[in-house]
Amino acid sequence: MSYTIKVNGKAHAVDVDADTPLLWVIRDVLGMSGTKFGCGMALCGACTVHLNGAAIRSCVTPVSAVGDQPVTTIEAIGQTDAGKKIQAAWLAVEVVQCGYCQSGQIMSASALLTSKPQPTDADIDAAMAGNICRCGTYPRIREAIKDAAGLGSPAQFEV
Repeated sequence: MSYTIKVNGKAHAVDVDADTPLLWVIRDVLGMSGTKFGCGMALCGACTVHLNGAAIRSCVTPVSAVGDQPVTTIEAIGQTDAGKKIQAAWLAVEVVQCGYCQSGQIMSASALLTSKPQPTDADIDAAMAGNICRCGTYPRIREAIKDAAGLGSPAQFEV
C-alpha cells in the first residue's frame, strides 16, 4: 500500500504494508539511520521520534497511524529551538558515552523542553522514563536538560 508521510519537512511516498513500523520506514525505506532499533517493544526509547511534536516510539507505531502528521527525527531536531538547545547542552555536559541511546534521549528531552520550557525534576523524570541508557549517563542527561532550560549550573554553549 502507498502512503505519503512528511518526515523532517519533506513529503515521502512509501510503498509498505499498513502495519510496517514507522522505525523501519524511516531506516530502511528512507535511509535515515539516526533513529535506532533497541527492543522493538517501546520499552527502551532508542527509536523515539516526534509525531506532530510529541515523542513517540517508532518501533510500535504503524505507518498507517501517521496520516498527515509531521514526523521529526534526530536528523532534523537541531532545526528546532528546543532541539538546538538540547544538542548544545549535550555536547557541553559531555553526556554521550557509547551513544547508542542518545538520539532517543535527545528526542525525548527536546519534546519535554518544547512542552515545558522550564521543567521540574518530576517533569524530567516523567519525560525521560523509559529511555534506557546502558552506560548510566542519567546524571549528565538531567544536567544537560536543566542547562538547556536555563535551570542548572551554567554550561558554556552557544545556541
